[in-house]
Amino acid sequence: QVQLVESGGGLVQDGGSLRLSCTASGRTFDANIWAWFRQAPGKEREFVAAITYDGLDTHYQESVKGRFTISRDNDKNMVYLQMNNLKPEDTAVYYCAAGRVRNVMWQTDYDHWGQGTQVTVSS
Repeated sequence: QVQLVESGGGLVQDGGSLRLSCTASGRTFDANIWAWFRQAPGKEREFVAAITYDGLDTHYQESVKGRFTISRDNDKNMVYLQMNNLKPEDTAVYYCAAGRVRNVMWQTDYDHWGQGTQVTVSS
């Protein structure tokens, strides 16, 4: 079993930055992909970014490319999402996820989810 806890959300102005952290515990080596998803009010949850367990391969949603960076620290069992140049449309609850994944964008492939952290970007 893997437990995930997100932190680092908050309120930031348009153009600002935040770094989200995901602390993992348990059988973390079972997951080959670690990812961030988000869910805005009234919308479905969507893929944001993913990284392989070894940190060598990353994937991003088109709208965040060049602004967000996903990374992981295996020694600390943590995954990060550095978010720069934030926009009001980035406002959402951000979730950390992990699992034995075939397609990084398929939410059903992820076995483990955190509770989420709120990110609010004011205009």
